Amino acid sequence: MSDKPSMDKDRRNWLIATSAVGGAGAAAALYPFVDSFQPSERAKAAGAAVEIDISDMKPDEMRTAEWRGKPVWVVRRTPEQIAELSKIDGELADPNSLRDPAQYTPAYAQNQWRSIKPEYFVVVGICTHLGCSPTPKFESGAQPSLPNSWPGGYLCPCHGSTFDMAGRVYKNKPAPDNLEVPPHMYLSDTKILIGEDKKA
Repeated sequence: MSDKPSMDKDRRNWLIATSAVGGAGAAAALYPFVDSFQPSERAKAAGAAVEIDISDMKPDEMRTAEWRGKPVWVVRRTPEQIAELSKIDGELADPNSLRDPAQYTPAYAQNQWRSIKPEYFVVVGICTHLGCSPTPKFESGAQPSLPNSWPGGYLCPCHGSTFDMAGRVYKNKPAPDNLEVPPHMYLSDTKILIGEDKKA
C-alpha cells in the first residue's frame, strides 16, 4: 500500500508530460492555419506607395504600376493631346471633375488636365462602370467603336464607355464617373510616388 502513491505520482507525471508534448504538437500543427489569416507580404506591399521613374518616358508613352491591386497608368501626353483637352468640354459628362471629387479627383488634380503637371497624367486604369480595364486609344481619328473625330483617350471594351486623355468620361456612356486619379506626388522631376501625396 505504501507504493501506491508513488504509482499515482508517476502516472500523473506521465500524463503531464504527454499533455505538454501533445499541446506543443497541436500548437505547431495549428500555427500555419492561424498564420494564414495574416495578410501576405505581397498583400501588405500592395497597399504601400509605389515609385515610378519617368526620366526616360517619351511623349505618347504609358507605363503601368500596381498599387493596392489596381493598375495605375502614368502617361506622358503630347503637346497636341494637352491642347485638345480644352476643346472638348461640351462632349464630356463631368469636364470639371465636380462629381464625387473626394473619391475620384484630389484637389491638386481638379483642373482640365486632372494632373499636377499637364504633361504627365496618373490614373487608375479601371472603368467606373463595372470595373473593366479600358484600352488606351491615344491615336486620334476614326477607329473601330470610336467616332471619326476621336481626339485620343481610352475605350472600355466591356460596355463602350469612352474617356479623354484626362480620363474624363464622355456624355451618354455607361460609366458614371471620370477615371480615378490616385493620390500621388513628385519626389523629383524624374520620380513619381503613387499612393501618397503628403510631404513628410
